[in-house]
Amino acid sequence: MIGEIIAIGDELTSGRILNSTSYFAASHLYGAGHEIAAMATIGDEPRKIGKALKESIERADFVVVTGGLGPTSDDMTNEAVADALNRPTILYPEIFDKIKQSQSFKEMPSLEKLAWLPSGAEILKPGDKIAGYLLVYHDKPIFFLPGVPHQMRELMLDRVIPRLASWGGNNISLVRQKVFKVFGLPESMLQQMLTEVEKGNRQLRIGYYPNVAEVHLSLTVRGKTHEETEKQFSEGEQAIRAILGCCIYADDGETLEAIVGASLRERELTLALAESCTGGLLAHHITSIAGSSDYFLGSIVAYANRVKEEVLQVNKQTLEEFGAVSQETAREMAWGARKISGAALSLSITGIAGPGGGTREKPVGTVCFALAGHDKILSFTYRFSGNRNMVRTKAAMTGLDLLRRHLHGLDFLESGW
Repeated sequence: MIGEIIAIGDELTSGRILNSTSYFAASHLYGAGHEIAAMATIGDEPRKIGKALKESIERADFVVVTGGLGPTSDDMTNEAVADALNRPTILYPEIFDKIKQSQSFKEMPSLEKLAWLPSGAEILKPGDKIAGYLLVYHDKPIFFLPGVPHQMRELMLDRVIPRLASWGGNNISLVRQKVFKVFGLPESMLQQMLTEVEKGNRQLRIGYYPNVAEVHLSLTVRGKTHEETEKQFSEGEQAIRAILGCCIYADDGETLEAIVGASLRERELTLALAESCTGGLLAHHITSIAGSSDYFLGSIVAYANRVKEEVLQVNKQTLEEFGAVSQETAREMAWGARKISGAALSLSITGIAGPGGGTREKPVGTVCFALAGHDKILSFTYRFSGNRNMVRTKAAMTGLDLLRRHLHGLDFLESGW
């Protein structure tokens, strides 16, 4: 079935509150096999609410409306519905009785407003003060849910999705979806690499969602039978994995820092860092994981050359000959961090985050890394695009990815982005 979502509230249109309810509704309805054709956000203005509702009913098989069901004067959804759909509000005794029993009713008599609903409303959760309701208009279901996130989510999962499943009959398709987390390949390159996969199977839908320094790639397959859906999905997933290889670091909720942490713990290795341009950002990611003290010993933020020399024991001649942003300096920073901490593995980062400081030979975005173990050291230079914050973020995340690839014996990135 094709549906639309309308979120109501001045707090949403003013930006005071993030519209998380529409996101939740869309993702779960989509996962249940429905297609969401449009989502709208409307302020607490009855005329606009009514207009948006009528337009959605004309286009869609069902509509989900969230917000505006509360007891205050700015909660106008029921009034708008009554006027737009010619469904005058009437008192629902079962809701009013529940309200009168509450202590809050004595302090706020306006709660009676919650019991006045458009005629023909079917209460979704009898016994609740803000129970949500269903209206059928022109044989189409319209679900009205509270805007409070936890109330809305409960009704969406327990009432709306099951009702739509029986309403849609054979019109609901099966959906299989997975999100791949990809690091080291920009969105434009991913699209080029996967163009033939999309063209080769029209049942596959691939979505690209840049997320700071990585891209989340969704694979969605719709089918009429379980066998058909699984077959098409399996073929699509195999094709994507064959093309992207180890640039896919997860297909669930795991983060790079969690994967690196688990790998260090499993191998009983300890880690130390030496950071310059990232200013401790990589250490922040590492320590965001509970239990990271099992493997992380610490980070030395050596921003000034003097600290690189005196603390990390970087040779002054190295700095003068090659510069602070060089693989040579990065290597000595990594060795210094490993020697000071006694860690099994150390990683260093030094670069030019900008906006100033770049040269023709070393433009802004140039970042050097070194990875030191007990018997060898590896060094890399990448160039990242973006503003200062993006360069620092990409550098820190690249440091995590270098650790991941080293610990898993994978090929390293060839370039920045």
